[in-house]
Amino acid sequence: MAKPNLNTLMIHTLLQLIIAFTQFPTSPLAESSNKNEPFVGVNIGTDVSNLLAPSEIVSFLKKQKITHIRIYDANPDILGALSGSNISVTISVPNNQLLGIGSSNTTALSWIRKNVVAYYPKTLIAGISVGDEVLTTVPSSAPLLLPALESLYTALVASKLENSIKISTPHSASIIQEPFPPSQAFFNQSLSSIILPLLQFLSRTGSPLMLNLYPYYVFMQNKDLVPLEYSLFKPLKSSKEMVDPNTLLHYTNVYDAMVDAAYFSMKNFNITDVVVLVTETGWPSKGDSKEPYATKENADTYNSNLIKHVFDRSGTPLHPETTSSVYIYELFNEDLRSEPVSEANWGLFYGNATPSYLLRVSGVGGFLANDSANQTYCVAMDGVDGKTLQAALDWACGPGRANCSDIQPGETCFEPNNVKNHASYAFDSYYHNQGKATESCDFKGVAMITTSDPSHGSCIFPGSKQLINNTKQVVNSTQSSNAGEKLSFMAFKSTQICASNNILYISLVAAFPFVFLFIL
Repeated sequence: MAKPNLNTLMIHTLLQLIIAFTQFPTSPLAESSNKNEPFVGVNIGTDVSNLLAPSEIVSFLKKQKITHIRIYDANPDILGALSGSNISVTISVPNNQLLGIGSSNTTALSWIRKNVVAYYPKTLIAGISVGDEVLTTVPSSAPLLLPALESLYTALVASKLENSIKISTPHSASIIQEPFPPSQAFFNQSLSSIILPLLQFLSRTGSPLMLNLYPYYVFMQNKDLVPLEYSLFKPLKSSKEMVDPNTLLHYTNVYDAMVDAAYFSMKNFNITDVVVLVTETGWPSKGDSKEPYATKENADTYNSNLIKHVFDRSGTPLHPETTSSVYIYELFNEDLRSEPVSEANWGLFYGNATPSYLLRVSGVGGFLANDSANQTYCVAMDGVDGKTLQAALDWACGPGRANCSDIQPGETCFEPNNVKNHASYAFDSYYHNQGKATESCDFKGVAMITTSDPSHGSCIFPGSKQLINNTKQVVNSTQSSNAGEKLSFMAFKSTQICASNNILYISLVAAFPFVFLFIL
């Protein structure tokens, strides 16, 4: 009996391992949607010039690995486009529909049949937000809120969907008085007669307290008391952490303090089984002269740190066991919004789907690694001390196997001769070697992704070289941009194989280099 060809055996084993690997979730977001773990979603507003078509929006969401969205109505075109997408959506009842729904069970049932039953379960409608900040923006409609919630919930029960779809109403953070320190917070007493029955409804139906929380506004209104770092989730010296004098809990950021203020406020009403769902939070990337802290850097820092904070699953000082899910405000800049300038600049992307800025998120399965232009670079962040950068540079050029030949004395990228320039080049080399995986541009928090080409003079950064040479990758002669692929190809090169197996093998190695290294 002839011995089996070595290459055939390796390909067979490789295929078996690929099949096994593909049984596992590819992203923490995919996993979280199955396990009811905390998630990060996005709000989608429509005051956008030349807004993408619903089908294009859905394709874009998939590309960005966004699995949870919230819309401000029940747009049938969007709900139809979401069918089969496995993207969870929270739909909304606009404020101007509260009267009809709150005063008629028949109207509520018709609304549920038209906007929920007609699409579910092919479209994963996960929640209904009834009204928006009604108690503070249209207080005259406040008495309609609970009747509307009750009517819609009754309609969900009639449709046997009450266990699948949660229903609540988003509130402004301003309904909470004296939020700092959190243990002294309480709901606005003038609203108590409305808020308590609302909370009892949420407790009875297992629904969340929806809150719109904006540390940006807390900072802007209290700049003399609240450090910017505290608002942006930046590390603080222990001496600068806020300590609640009643609980001695330490707060390292405004966001956690706002969430815990809500929990303490509910506890004052003996409500302890309702979780907080943050329906809006974010930071504007541009403002007018009166909004100097509305910058891309601050927006990037806040949203990047927020995403990491949620996926760390560390909860809050009061409830470390419970991490609130959040919807970032918002996906697109709504350029049709009126003044101030910041109102039109909360989006992670412009209306044409190019990024407003590149989030610094790593370790979250590619979620919102918003490189839609496909031309990104990894560079050293500003303000990092030289010793820390040098250590990261040494790792990149050593164990990281970045190509650092061009930053040697006399080479094209040696000047300017400083650690930040050299580290940026090495970081970019490593980043592109790793296929521009978001987590590969971190280096313990000293690197960032940018869309600005850092090349200068005759110094061409690896990212730009790759764009120039991206058509020159020949299977048998080109050094792969991935170090794992390079080693695999060299190890395999000496094996004599037939042409068809060679093509199949190289294709599989290019697609799944980590599996082949596992075999070796």
